[in-house]
Amino acid sequence: MLRSLSSTLKYKNIINLSSYQSISNKIYYANHVRNSSFSTVTEDDIEYFKKVLEKPNRILTKKSDLESYNQDWMNRYKGQSKVALFPTTTEQVSKILKYCNERKLAICPQGGNTGLVGGSIPIFDEVILSTSKLNKIQGLDEYSGVVQCESGVILETLNDYLSEHGFIVPLDLGAKGSCQIGGNISTNAGGIRLVRYGSLHGSVLGLEVVLADGTILSDGLQGLRKDNTGYDLKQLFIGSEGTLGIVTKISLLAAIKPKATNLCLLGCQSFDQCLSLMRRAKDSFGEILSAVEFMDNLSLKQVLDNVHGATYPLENKYPFYTVIETSGSNETHDGEKLSVFLEKIYEEYPDLDGVIAENEAQQDQIWTLRETIAEGLVKGGSCYKYDISLNQKDMYKLVHELEDHLTEFKDVQVMGYGHIGDGNLHLNIKCDSFRDELQQAIEPYVFQRTKHYNGSISAEHGLGQSKGKYLHYSKSDGSINLMKNIKKLFDPNNILNPYKVLP
Repeated sequence: MLRSLSSTLKYKNIINLSSYQSISNKIYYANHVRNSSFSTVTEDDIEYFKKVLEKPNRILTKKSDLESYNQDWMNRYKGQSKVALFPTTTEQVSKILKYCNERKLAICPQGGNTGLVGGSIPIFDEVILSTSKLNKIQGLDEYSGVVQCESGVILETLNDYLSEHGFIVPLDLGAKGSCQIGGNISTNAGGIRLVRYGSLHGSVLGLEVVLADGTILSDGLQGLRKDNTGYDLKQLFIGSEGTLGIVTKISLLAAIKPKATNLCLLGCQSFDQCLSLMRRAKDSFGEILSAVEFMDNLSLKQVLDNVHGATYPLENKYPFYTVIETSGSNETHDGEKLSVFLEKIYEEYPDLDGVIAENEAQQDQIWTLRETIAEGLVKGGSCYKYDISLNQKDMYKLVHELEDHLTEFKDVQVMGYGHIGDGNLHLNIKCDSFRDELQQAIEPYVFQRTKHYNGSISAEHGLGQSKGKYLHYSKSDGSINLMKNIKKLFDPNNILNPYKVLP
């Protein structure tokens, strides 16, 4: 039975990953050895940084002040940095990197610190370079739709700015209230609307990047849609996780803000039914389809159990759920297409149940059920998270295989959710605590099975400090060797985010 969303749901879709603490009771430490060629920070170094940054509140050296920068929001990764720097200009970043390169001081670039693979957390005593004060929006060309901003602008802030001018960021994430656009680009974040707008490789028109030796590289900042002159260098930095350079400015092609958005949540009896709904949605909606998401019952349960104010909107519980969103320019036309789509699937699946959002507030309520799963998992205990790309038909097979593989661990629950529209599975193994024997049972098994299905071990979260040694499950030796050569060319002293991405 399909109906409008009950007005009893009251919570608002606001997610700030820094606003709560995980109750995980064991920090996960990566197995790395400090590079002996790196120097350690001295008082002379601190004095130089103070001189460059000009103001005392742009550098942190107290252990208590550094805690939130040395640890990720899941309490899984913990670094030992003795100093965090907060430059406000590209020139300051350039001076810092030039100095650190000469001194062989390792750098850990850090944005909103919302990642899941420890990419923005130091492992040893790397100097943390935060982009949080590089937070200016330079402006929008309303004819071309190109916005230019600094890398530390919060994704939600950028979207709010664009919204006032009739545009949106072609990227939407659950962590939008905390993550920074530079970090999104550095990890090539995908999000819930990739099925509509594609990846950042297509939306980013230009970057300003500071290289390891302090060189400021500006590639395409003028924001041209067409520029076929030589190598497209900016593409190297999208998804490189700060290992080749630090992004300081961006030219981004914004999308037109939809004038009509429709959203429904459907309860499904099987993952195959989710697949069928996804396929039919693509056929029925074409260019106005903006998101197709799925979640299993265990994933949704994390929200209902652990996120304050979350309310279940359907009459009965289902093994799976599908969220379908359309965004277009004609409310009447788009609404009619959704009605016809729902009537047809209800005829085929009479046991299907669902709700349709009638206004923006109700859309926020439905999206909260999907977007706060990560929050619910962390609040509910320890959780191993895997971000995997697979052919859609194979996505949920991995969940069943991990369940069978981990039966000896009685505290383990395996669940999956994600972007079924583009084949991105968020695989989660919830447990009472992080521990070596469980980690060794999960890895490399989960990556071996991913390779078996011709998938990728990282769909959108990057490799960070946790997946680099498993890169061979997704890339050939030739590709990995070429990546190492590129890294050596851009960063011969290996000071930029060492121990990350590459094996």
